[in-house]
Amino acid sequence: MLDTNLVAVIGFVVLFILMLLRVPVGMAMGLVGVTGFGYLTNYEAALKLIGQTSMRTATDATFGIIPMFLLMGAFVTNAGISRELFRAANAFVGHWRGGLGIATIAACGGFAAICGSSVATAATFSTVAYPEMRRHGYPKSFAAGVIAAGGTLGVMLPPSTVLSVYGIITQQDIGRLFIAGIVPGILAICMYIATVALIGWFRPGFLPTAPRAPWKERAGALRDVWAPLVLFTFVIGGLYGGMFTATEGGGMGAAGAFIIGFARGRLDREAIKGSLLTATRTAAAVFTILIGALLFGYFLTITQVPQKVTEFLTSLGIGRYGVLALIMLMYLALGCLMDSMAMIILTVPIIFPVIVALGFDPIWFGVIIVMTVELGLIHPPVGMIVFVIKSMVKDVDFTTIFRGVLPFIATDILRLIILIAFPVLALWLPSHMK
Repeated sequence: MLDTNLVAVIGFVVLFILMLLRVPVGMAMGLVGVTGFGYLTNYEAALKLIGQTSMRTATDATFGIIPMFLLMGAFVTNAGISRELFRAANAFVGHWRGGLGIATIAACGGFAAICGSSVATAATFSTVAYPEMRRHGYPKSFAAGVIAAGGTLGVMLPPSTVLSVYGIITQQDIGRLFIAGIVPGILAICMYIATVALIGWFRPGFLPTAPRAPWKERAGALRDVWAPLVLFTFVIGGLYGGMFTATEGGGMGAAGAFIIGFARGRLDREAIKGSLLTATRTAAAVFTILIGALLFGYFLTITQVPQKVTEFLTSLGIGRYGVLALIMLMYLALGCLMDSMAMIILTVPIIFPVIVALGFDPIWFGVIIVMTVELGLIHPPVGMIVFVIKSMVKDVDFTTIFRGVLPFIATDILRLIILIAFPVLALWLPSHMK
């Protein structure tokens, strides 16, 4: 029998080869995990793990948070709330230089706070905000770059599917993770808006202005956005106040989004059916990856990869922040190869023991890792959100989008440094939860 270290190396090599061959990530992880576990123990036990793990994942109430918040996001998307948020933000700041870009960031933040998906946020505002910015004379690179940056807010602001999965894998309180993401999420919105304002300040001829909206139009726009604000406040306030758990919050959010959309006449039979199908398909994909990750986790456990990685990184003598920097660089590199969910599920079981051994707070690290994954969604040469925008907007190429997103990448790096230097920004709100 081969040495366990060699088996572990072969397992990772085969895993990456399968992913390069476009085998679905969950299937690839499950196949390598079961095969490796069976080789090191016995294949009968390995095959039994498939049924046990699948059943446990599908029936565990903790995992119910994922389909509930996905359903909430689907109802919100089909109810057309994104257009209302953009219209309201545009009514107040559209007349500023770069105001449509600022309105896009603000609307993306509001939509992300009740959707939780970066891909959905980017896809939605590619159809809502991009045509409006182009109509007012905004450059293609800036319009696409703003939407790409705004799309990343979906993984930071609660409810975040990525934070939910991180909490499940690391057995951290998902409600506390959601609350921990609020201040960093608001900081992201403010820094993105500042970036747009600085671009307009230093290059006044680059960004146009739009006519000032009358106060009557502003008041009308505000009346249209009360519902999503109430929904977000209700769900997050309930979590913060201890009224319900994160899973219960997902159910309340989905029910609230349905009631609001139906009461306003935005959810007819076809829209409801489409929302259910979208949420079910996405949840099935996430659960497939989760089951594959759990099966791969058994393989990691028996080969002791997490313990060996922890021992190796802590013995480098570069200090805990040096190790953290190496981990961040690894995530940026992985951002060129896979999506955010796959990165979290594949790497957290290996990296998390290192973080605990170095004395970092698990809740804070959850925010940091999501921020880094968020950066991987837009940085060149491959960014998941950039591909989404390209598929939605036909008159812009990849080079143009990446050129527009570069200032926001610099902003993200600065924000990451701030959060690492001042962990209290992520930990203050969770420390006051009931």
